Amino acid sequence: SPQEDPVLIRPFRGHTAAVTGVAFNADAAGLGDEQTPNIFYFLPVTCSVDRCLILWKLKTRCTAYRFAGHAEAVTSVEFSPDGQVLASASHDHTVRLWIPCIHGESSVLKGHTASVRSVSFSHDGYSVVSASNDKLIKIWSVCYQRLLFTLVKHTGWVRCAKFSPDGRVIASCGEDRSVNIWDTRNKICVNSLSDDEEFAAFVDFNPSGTCVASAGSKNTVKLWDIRTNKLLQNFKVFHRAGVNCISFHPSGNYLITAASDGTLKILDLLGERLIYTLHGHKGPVLCVAFSKGGEKFASGGMDAQVLLWKTNFDTLDYEEVLKHNFRRTHIDDPPHLLDIYPRSPHFHGEKLTSVQVS
Repeated sequence: SPQEDPVLIRPFRGHTAAVTGVAFNADAAGLGDEQTPNIFYFLPVTCSVDRCLILWKLKTRCTAYRFAGHAEAVTSVEFSPDGQVLASASHDHTVRLWIPCIHGESSVLKGHTASVRSVSFSHDGYSVVSASNDKLIKIWSVCYQRLLFTLVKHTGWVRCAKFSPDGRVIASCGEDRSVNIWDTRNKICVNSLSDDEEFAAFVDFNPSGTCVASAGSKNTVKLWDIRTNKLLQNFKVFHRAGVNCISFHPSGNYLITAASDGTLKILDLLGERLIYTLHGHKGPVLCVAFSKGGEKFASGGMDAQVLLWKTNFDTLDYEEVLKHNFRRTHIDDPPHLLDIYPRSPHFHGEKLTSVQVS
């Protein structure tokens, strides 16, 4: 049954260059416009090498808003927990804080001396952490729009930094082949998880905050327990090229990966198995994110497209999923026909209506 696969809802076209980041508002249902008419609630927000952010609004005739302000490519974007603020990072060495309203006002946070690669809000929305090619991690006050403190240890470009769900810890990764764990209260690095094989391009916490997943430049995803500082899982060779981004399902039981081989893969962490391989992008997939409730996820890539997907694997009986996808979970076998021609109505089945922004 095609209902057993994640289903591509529709592609969105509006960016004119590679899509580098995607994030979901906590209020993905789009409720509350009447109460706060100057603030808009969207499904995903995306950023791109075209130096713009696009906030997609699906329930009205006006489908999206484009925000411009960065002088160079935008590398990362994230909603604050309450959905009232957006943070973005750019190669122009700055972090911007945006009010997602019709005017698209923004303020600039300056302090980095090289490209900023990622931004992440704390759980209370009061702080933002940024990671940069200047080898530094900076924490900013959202309210006062000033630098709070800087974390120094990485010896190479810092590719990503994320707050833990409780805000007490920050995880970062860089091209010095280390994943560092920071105590935000004492402002020190409490542990460094070294990897002699590769550098991590992306790092994120699981929903409980007990584990950190890192995405590797050599096709791997590693799951670390930060309580014991041990490697729990090492998913290898699922992709044929580097993994650029990962996202945990809110249940914590599934992990989705986006890679330069043009595919998305969904891993079952409890069973330590690959359960889905998704095709759709024409070229490397650079970013992916689950919605806050886990019922959707969105991906972006070098093809300048944003693909919005609907999940249903988390509502099915696990053993039934394995029975129908047995050959697809054995990655050493030749590619299964269903991996080449997915059963979901992707691009080869029913014609999908795309949303395009002029």
